[in-house]
Amino acid sequence: EELRQYLLHLKNVKKVSASTFCVTLSAFKFLYRYTLKRAWPTLDLTRPKREKKLPVVFSVDEVHRLLGCIHKERYRACLSTIYACGLRISEATHIGIGDIDSAHMRLHVKHGKGGKDRFVPLPMATLKMLRQFWLTHRNKIWLFPSPGRSGTHMSTATDPLPINSVQMVFKAAVRECGIYKRVSVHTLRHSYATHLLEDGVNLRLIQEYLGHSSPKTTAIYTHLTTTVHDSGHRAVNALVDELYR
Repeated sequence: EELRQYLLHLKNVKKVSASTFCVTLSAFKFLYRYTLKRAWPTLDLTRPKREKKLPVVFSVDEVHRLLGCIHKERYRACLSTIYACGLRISEATHIGIGDIDSAHMRLHVKHGKGGKDRFVPLPMATLKMLRQFWLTHRNKIWLFPSPGRSGTHMSTATDPLPINSVQMVFKAAVRECGIYKRVSVHTLRHSYATHLLEDGVNLRLIQEYLGHSSPKTTAIYTHLTTTVHDSGHRAVNALVDELYR
């Protein structure tokens, strides 16, 4: 009864999101099924439907403004790479020196979501920027090594740049450049996919670049771009016009 009341409190009083509610519910299920070895069928009846929300995206101009408000080179290089290659934040911070394939102009993303590897296109401008940045620390392991507390040990660091520090710098840059959307570092990845789609890149290719298992996941970006919808409207109009000629 206490657990039931707590779940009701989360839903009706705190009004948490469906994902937060499901995480709490999963913890209770684990406790009962695997730790206490007790069945509780009621838990299977309380899972809410997953919310289907469209992600927020930046315009190209907003991306430029945002990156211009990041003043430390290591964070600007990391966040620029996230956008230029459509990476998750953990994928970017864990780029190793050997992951750069300049001969084929691609980046080897290792151990992405689901433990999957993939290759993504590496723009020439990004490669030049990363080469210049690497010269500032010459770390033999990481492209974005942790600077340590003093900020002077990047050349010998054995750990990558901490994810939370990238997130903090990103939030500060968003405030500084006056963007009032509800965004996160992941918004750069959403924006990358949307901008590629607007430029006419095939949705199947974008799916491959992002490392999505299902095309349904990638298809959400068709809802975010006016360019695609405009071309669709033009095609429909042209098709129907033929009926009345």
